[in-house]
Amino acid sequence: MFPENFIWGAATAAYQIEGAVAEDGRGPSVWDDLVRQPGRIWEGHTGETACDHYHRWREDVALMKEIGLRAYRFSIAWPRVLPEGAGAPNEKGLAFYDRLVDALLDAGIQPWVTLFHWDYPLALYRRGGWLSPDSPSWFADYTALVARRLGDRVAGWFTHNEPQCFIGVGLQEGRHAPGLKLGLSDVLVAAHHTLLAHGRAVQTLRAHVRKDAKIGWAPIGHVHVPATGSAADIAAAKRATFSIENDFMKNNTWWSDPVYLGRYPEDGLARFAPHLPKITDADLREIHQPLDLCGLNIYTAERLVRAGPDGRAVTVAEPPGFAMTHMRGTVHPEALYYGAKFFHERYRLPICITENGLSCADWVARDGGVHDPNRIDFLSRYLGEFARAGHEGVPLAGYFQWSLLDNFEWAQGYQHRFGLVHVDFATQKRTLKDSARWYRETIAANGANCA
Repeated sequence: MFPENFIWGAATAAYQIEGAVAEDGRGPSVWDDLVRQPGRIWEGHTGETACDHYHRWREDVALMKEIGLRAYRFSIAWPRVLPEGAGAPNEKGLAFYDRLVDALLDAGIQPWVTLFHWDYPLALYRRGGWLSPDSPSWFADYTALVARRLGDRVAGWFTHNEPQCFIGVGLQEGRHAPGLKLGLSDVLVAAHHTLLAHGRAVQTLRAHVRKDAKIGWAPIGHVHVPATGSAADIAAAKRATFSIENDFMKNNTWWSDPVYLGRYPEDGLARFAPHLPKITDADLREIHQPLDLCGLNIYTAERLVRAGPDGRAVTVAEPPGFAMTHMRGTVHPEALYYGAKFFHERYRLPICITENGLSCADWVARDGGVHDPNRIDFLSRYLGEFARAGHEGVPLAGYFQWSLLDNFEWAQGYQHRFGLVHVDFATQKRTLKDSARWYRETIAANGANCA
């Protein structure tokens, strides 16, 4: 069982579901630009239509109610409400989110807003994007616009989703928008500006949203799990989880230590020393704003480890035939147990799983249903491990399954299906999967069928 006030929800992102990229005054984003570049996206897919949620939101809210969701985490498309990223707002874009929030409340579903889920305004990117020292102010102004409009009704807020991806994969590896391969010095500047933007956004939210609203952010939780339950292996896994082992932005502490502890991690400062931007005490104070929960997107284990002779983590190979998802992610339910424990022990906040789910090879069967027993088994196992952390004293705030709908999976196009609801992208027909009905039962039982 989970706490009585546990938040049961599902999550989406604007560019992955909304479509209508050139309607009602929406400006282009870096993703609109990237998908038009040959060879960037699987099969040349785009988010131009996606799930057509911009037109079908009423149907989608009805599906959420049928599933029994208590909360829905969705993102605002920055260029939909500010076509140039700054300056004059787009009333039609704001009105869309007004209608969505009101419909959710009418359905008894709490709205939880993510301010940034990767669709950076193309106009601001051309002015420097996250490399610009003005980017934190741009983000704060955008936050103020949304907070003033929706802040009286929204239950919870997240600033950024997975900065490790939109900086590390978008600016360092070049696989995601805007598709750059910058040097480490530039990447660290962009990362620092991203963190400053988070801090300013939190301050802005506190000034404009209702006092009982919860505020956090949603980084990836890169969890190393121990190969055994021995104290030595657990200690090695925890140490690896909070270590910076290479120059890529795929880590926890460079992002979360400034946010939760008000300082950059020592191993990162030493490793990145030749490339660091100027970082002031005032910057760290601005980044380090009080938050109400620790959000984590966790799908798998970063790696399986054991303690070496010196206590450091040594990678353990997965056994032959190990379980993997359609996206080739390893299936490690204990990642939710160790992730919750490790992050709570370090940052001392209630844990909210802001994304968890898997891609399956789903299709509509001859009987008209979508049968996805692997998803049900996966979610049940992961939720059971999350509950185990709660039984051992970790405060659990909530869980947002990824995703409500099958959707545009970024550079992977439409080849992966994460949804509780199957979407026929040719007709836009929605079909509840077996997992959606299972999740309805799980919510009604407060997770007793998993724990």
